[in-house]
Amino acid sequence: MQIPTGLNTPGRTLRTFSKAFATLALAFPEGTQIDAWAGTSPGRVRFEAPTYIRILRGYIQTPKRQNMKERVQKLMAHAGIDSRRGCEKYIAQGRVTVNGKVAKLGTKADPKKDRILFDGNPIGDPEPMVYIALHKARDVISASKSPDSRPTVVDLVDSSARLYPVGRLDTNSEGLILLTNDGELTHRLTHPSFEHEKEYRVLVARHPHDEQLTAWRNGIVLENGYRTAPADVRITKSKGKGAWLRLVLREGRNRQIRRMGRQTGLPIVRIIRVRIKNLRLGNLKPYQWRHLTNKEIADLKK
Repeated sequence: MQIPTGLNTPGRTLRTFSKAFATLALAFPEGTQIDAWAGTSPGRVRFEAPTYIRILRGYIQTPKRQNMKERVQKLMAHAGIDSRRGCEKYIAQGRVTVNGKVAKLGTKADPKKDRILFDGNPIGDPEPMVYIALHKARDVISASKSPDSRPTVVDLVDSSARLYPVGRLDTNSEGLILLTNDGELTHRLTHPSFEHEKEYRVLVARHPHDEQLTAWRNGIVLENGYRTAPADVRITKSKGKGAWLRLVLREGRNRQIRRMGRQTGLPIVRIIRVRIKNLRLGNLKPYQWRHLTNKEIADLKK
């Protein structure tokens, strides 16, 4: 294998290697024979790949050490404290300190060098990531803690990790809930800027007119003045005087589907979420749960 050390200029030395040549040389398997010459100089030297690599490393500028500091809320989320948004609330409440100073939103820290405390306790090392799909039933709370005696989605799974739900459902709604301690993924799936799809089966008490479905597709002005993003909706099956709808949203406002129904004269009887991005409810029965496959996790992170 022959590689020039520089341009066609006499007297060039190994210092003139470009980063492209360096990257290529570093990829050679051990024992590869490499002819190297400098410009048009007559000298030519043959190197074994390991020797050549050592020379390259001596003359090519090495990358600077990356800044290991991250935003405190991100480090807390990685440690399984809460979702990144939840951790931002704790920081705003003054419950987080870095090296004895109260952290603020935007504060960065290096977990290997800085002492980060939440309510006076170290946040700990990052937990192993856990990803669980759960079929939430009615009267189950979509939270990690319950305000009363009703169970939460976290109560239904057997895991020692500090899990929190991604994409909440109100108490009377059913279907797919993702439970995880991966704060970064939670942020990506819940922040409205990413516009990830969520699919629902919705039972309405009255058979919709074309005008009502068109309103859902174009966006509806809610009682607070907010206009919803356009939704994909169609009738899949009649049910007495009502109908089942297939509904796909790319946002998730509080009780949004019920509010959309109320604004368009379509009382909501039942809501079942069947998909979050690529993750599907599948054959899970109410209260059943399972761990995600590696492929499902990778697809969610795309």
